[in-house]
Amino acid sequence: MNGLINILKPTGMSSHDVVNFIRKTLKVKKVGHTGTLDPNAAGVLPICLGKATRISEYLIDKTKEYRAELTLGCKTDTQDKYGNVICSSNNKVTEADIIKAFNSFIGEIEQIPPMFSAVKYKGKKLYELARSGIEIPRKPRKVIIYDIKIIDIKDCKKVLFDVKCSKGTYIRTLCNDIGDYLNTYGYMSFLLRTRVGNFNICDSFTIEEVEGLSHYNNINAIIKPIDYALEKFKSINFESKHYKRLINGGSMSIDDKKCRYKHFDLIRVYCNNEFIGVGKVIVDRNKKYVRMEKVLI
Repeated sequence: MNGLINILKPTGMSSHDVVNFIRKTLKVKKVGHTGTLDPNAAGVLPICLGKATRISEYLIDKTKEYRAELTLGCKTDTQDKYGNVICSSNNKVTEADIIKAFNSFIGEIEQIPPMFSAVKYKGKKLYELARSGIEIPRKPRKVIIYDIKIIDIKDCKKVLFDVKCSKGTYIRTLCNDIGDYLNTYGYMSFLLRTRVGNFNICDSFTIEEVEGLSHYNNINAIIKPIDYALEKFKSINFESKHYKRLINGGSMSIDDKKCRYKHFDLIRVYCNNEFIGVGKVIVDRNKKYVRMEKVLI
């Protein structure tokens, strides 16, 4: 069984819990996810099956979208509603203040990863250290907020919004930092991941649905082919006579007159319209080649 399933992860389950559930339910040995989603958050979690686990590294870099809620006036040690309140403020803000603050975070910004996160420090995850009462200095990381749209502002205390961002963005930290910008405090009180790449929440399946489809042997109806997840990669299609060379990991020259690929481009490789795997474009002495990186048949 090879391919991907767009899972709607429920709250209360870790990403690893979902992987274990899929492995047990579908009786598949190789199962992986494409980027951790907090146990207390719900939303899109693409799951890789079989040979699709070998492309998870390409999916981690995908743009992500969330619907979230910011609650103003308090700061928590986890930057979300599940933590302990460590600061509070009665400072008042206006809707205009809130809109200005949100707009100021669009673009490339720096975030300091929260202590309650899976980022590792000397082999240990930060949240493990945080639970022991240990806090260490963290270096800021650059992330990109492509867009923020405010959906609703309630009493200038709660802000419901949609955000589109790069990998590595912490929405909890975004809420915390917006609260600081407003000279008050803030924490994330709700989070739903609505999209990862071209995996949309509208096309996702609950674990109960997966269990039911598996029971009736209809699970293949919701498994996406491996190349579905690589839609942003350019593609190339070779004639069937090159099939054996490609599946053995060989390189193929490309007709430079028709070539639109650049050095080190990762591309989807097909042979007679059958997906073979992922290749890398190599430019050497003004000639271009495709070298197979991952054979996935």
